[in-house]
Amino acid sequence: MHDWLTHRVTATPEDLALIDTDTDTRWSFSGLDAAVDETAGRLAALGIETGDHVGMLMSTQLLSVCLVHAAQRLGLRLVPFNDRLTATELAGQIEHSDLSVLVCGADTEQLAVEAAGSTPVASVDDPQWAEVQSFRSVEPEPVEPVDWEFDDPQLMVFTSGSTGDPKAVVLTMGNMLASATASGFRLGVDPDDRWLLTLALYHVGGLAPVLRSTLYGTAVVLRSGFDPGTVADDIERYDISVVSLVPTMLSEMLERRGTLSDSLRAVLLGGAPAPESLIERCRNYSIPVFPTYGMTETASQIATARPQQAFDRDGTVGRPLLWTELTLVDDDGQPVESGQRGEIVVSGPTVTAGYYGDVDANVDAFCEHGLRTGDVGYTDEQGYLYVLNRLDDRIISGGENIDPGEIVELLRSHPEVDEAAVVGIPDETWGERVAALVVPKRETLSEESVETFCRERLAGYKLPRLIAVTNALPRTASGTIKRPAVRDQLSALAEADGDDSTEVISVASETDSVDAIPAESGPDAESTGDRQDEQSTGDATDEQPADSSETTNE
Repeated sequence: MHDWLTHRVTATPEDLALIDTDTDTRWSFSGLDAAVDETAGRLAALGIETGDHVGMLMSTQLLSVCLVHAAQRLGLRLVPFNDRLTATELAGQIEHSDLSVLVCGADTEQLAVEAAGSTPVASVDDPQWAEVQSFRSVEPEPVEPVDWEFDDPQLMVFTSGSTGDPKAVVLTMGNMLASATASGFRLGVDPDDRWLLTLALYHVGGLAPVLRSTLYGTAVVLRSGFDPGTVADDIERYDISVVSLVPTMLSEMLERRGTLSDSLRAVLLGGAPAPESLIERCRNYSIPVFPTYGMTETASQIATARPQQAFDRDGTVGRPLLWTELTLVDDDGQPVESGQRGEIVVSGPTVTAGYYGDVDANVDAFCEHGLRTGDVGYTDEQGYLYVLNRLDDRIISGGENIDPGEIVELLRSHPEVDEAAVVGIPDETWGERVAALVVPKRETLSEESVETFCRERLAGYKLPRLIAVTNALPRTASGTIKRPAVRDQLSALAEADGDDSTEVISVASETDSVDAIPAESGPDAESTGDRQDEQSTGDATDEQPADSSETTNE
C-alpha cells in the first residue's frame, strides 16, 4: 500500500480535494498531489529519509496538510505538536520524540527555535533565524511513494495530559485505516461530502478528517482558526456536510447563530461529555449530532451514537464501532455485567501499538482484555455505552470509595444544572471530601433545590460538602475537563468565602448528614441515584451503512 493520496489521485484526479477558506482556493486531488510531491521532494532534499521522525509545529493551513500527506508518501513517522504550548512544555516532547527535523512556519518559528534544543528546525516560509533551514532554498528531489505495511508506525501523537504527563501514542497505518473504515460505516460517506476542519492537526480529531477524506474521495475544508459565528457561517457558505466539534464549540456556535445550516448531515461531537441541554437543543433544531467517545490511543472513535440514538438515550455515546470490542472490568480486572460500572477496556485494530519510549506506561496500559482506557462507564442491555468519569478521579472519604461519575450524572439530571465536575479535596478528618463545580442552565441556581435533590438520592457520605457555581468548566484544548484546575479552584474556595469568578452556593457543615464510615467498610453500597436501564430495542445493526448514500465514490 502506498500513501492514500497516491491511490486517490489515480482513481479520481479531478474531484474536489480541498477548499482553503482563508484564500477561498480550491484544489483537485491532482493539484493537491502535485503540491504534496513538491513538499516530499523538499524534505528529501533536506536529507530526510524513510523511517525518520519528523515533527510538525504549524498552524492549520494548506502546507501543514501537504506535510501530513508528504510524510505518508516518504514513509516518515509524523509527530504533530501543539503550537499552544510553551517552549518549556514543548522541549521535553521534542527531545523524547527523536526527531530528524522540526518543521515550522513563520508564525511558529520563534517557538520552534526556543523549544527545539539540538533538533534541526526547517521552515516552510522564509526563515527569520539564521539556524533555521529553508524549504524554499532547496530544489525538490524526485520521490517515489514507499510501500506501507499495516503494522508500520505512521504517527506519534501526544495525549492531552489532562490526568498526567502527555505520552507519545504510536499509531500505525493499520490503526488509521481501520478507524477510517469503521467511522465511514457509522457516519456514512457521500461522494459530495465536505468535512469542515475545525480541530487542530495536533489532535487525532484534526488529522482524521484529512486522511479519511482522501481515502473516501471527498473534500476537506480548511480553517486556520475557530470563531463560532464565522465557522457557523462557513458551514452554509461552503455547503458543509460533516464537521467535528467539541461541545463547547457547538454551544458557542448555537449561541451566536441559533441553529446551523441544513447542509449538515453529521456533527461529530467528542472530546468531552456533551451536556444534556446541548443534545436537547440539537433535537429541537434538527441538528444531526453524533456524540462520540474516543481516544488518541484508538486513532479517534471507539463508540458513536447516531442522532436518534442520542435523542432517545440520554448520555449515551452509542455502540462500539465496527471491529471494536469493549470489556468493562472491576477493580480485580474481571468483566462485569451490563448495567454495572467498570473500567472500559478496548481491543481491536484501531488500538495503538503502545507509547513511544515508555515501557512502564505500556505495561500499565494493557491487560488481557485490551487497552485500559482509565475511563469508568457501563453498557445497557442493548450494548449502548455510557461514560461516567476517569478511574483515577475516584474519591476516598473516610475509607469509602466514591465514584464522582455517579454524582456528576445525578447533578446533570437536576433541571437547573447544565454541566458539573466533581472532585475530592483535602479534609483533615475524612482524608478527602466531595466537592462539585456546576454550570447552571439559567443565571440563578436554587441552593435549597440542589441540596434537597442530592440528599434524596445519595448516601450521606457521597453528598458534596462544597457546591460552587461558575459560568464554564475549565477545559483542555480538546475539551476535556481540567480536573486539577477544578480541584485547585474548589480547594481554594474551601479555605475562603469565594472569589470574583465563582460563587459558593452550598457549604454543609463537616458532620451534617455525614455517615461515619469505618475504614473496613466496602465500596459496594448502592445509591438510590444509580441509573437504571430502561431503554428500548429496535435499532438497525450498526455495522450496516446508515442509508443508501453511505458509499464511496469509487
